[in-house]
Amino acid sequence: MTQATVASEATREGARGGTGMVRRRRRRRTIAPYLFSAPAILLYLGFTVIPVIYALQSSFFAQRLTGGGVLGIKRTVFVGWGNYLGVFQDASFLSGFGRLAIYGIIAVPLTLGLALLFALLLDAPGARIRGFSRTMIFIPYAVPGVVAALMWGFMYLPSTSPFSYVTRQLGLGSIPFLEPHGLFGALANISIWGGVGFNMLIIYTSLQSIPDELIEAARLDGANEVQIALRVKVPLVGPALVLTSIFGLLGALQLYGEPTMLKPLTNSISDTWAPLMTIYRDAFTLDNLPAAAAASMVLAVGTAVVSLAVLAIVRALTRRNNA
Repeated sequence: MTQATVASEATREGARGGTGMVRRRRRRRTIAPYLFSAPAILLYLGFTVIPVIYALQSSFFAQRLTGGGVLGIKRTVFVGWGNYLGVFQDASFLSGFGRLAIYGIIAVPLTLGLALLFALLLDAPGARIRGFSRTMIFIPYAVPGVVAALMWGFMYLPSTSPFSYVTRQLGLGSIPFLEPHGLFGALANISIWGGVGFNMLIIYTSLQSIPDELIEAARLDGANEVQIALRVKVPLVGPALVLTSIFGLLGALQLYGEPTMLKPLTNSISDTWAPLMTIYRDAFTLDNLPAAAAASMVLAVGTAVVSLAVLAIVRALTRRNNA
């Protein structure tokens, strides 16, 4: 075998080895994203997908006492859509959605309005100590919802409320925070206090992405800061406003912690004040898991429908404005 032949074989072996290394690197690059995302995927499957499938399956069954008498045996039987019919016939569950509507009308617009206002103020040219201001506005969001509800609950009680103390000194009596006609505002206040900071950061981050050339062009055209904010900045942060609106609607439909924590402080909140409270009662107080599963599926579908409706409305308005 000549030296040229040996060199040629060595070159081929080296090329094969190089090709193999390239393939292994490509495989590693292909597998790496799945390995990094595997923990999140497993957690999502274990704590979201599987429970949803189990709840959907349970919603078509019910516990029935068979055999009669004291020695009757409780069996699981298939009832089809019976649990769902019971959900739509439950007046307490349906009335909870009416209370949620009133709560959402108060909480969602005020939360988004204040978040937008604070974001615009922080983005204004003359704003000072922006970092400190952002932190102070965001801090309430870092407080757990249970702690916030307890804190505000004691500030609502007539005997411990500093606000009612001031009004009593003025001869106006205590503020009826926990009475039926003041309860919606009290609950909305807790949500607004905790949610403004998070939504403000989303809108403020969107404001930072607006090109400076657009702002300068508006100033050269004679627009003042208020006109720039309303006519330039607000339209350009539309996607962020849509996102925060959906977050607000989802939070309103999932209201549970605030009324549950305030319930021991007032007689105005029942076990079925909010839909999630009714679901909790059915599942853990009445031990009727199939009915609770059906109600939870109705609430989940309703939440999805509301979110899709908001997106459809926003898209229609966007197309109309672009036309």
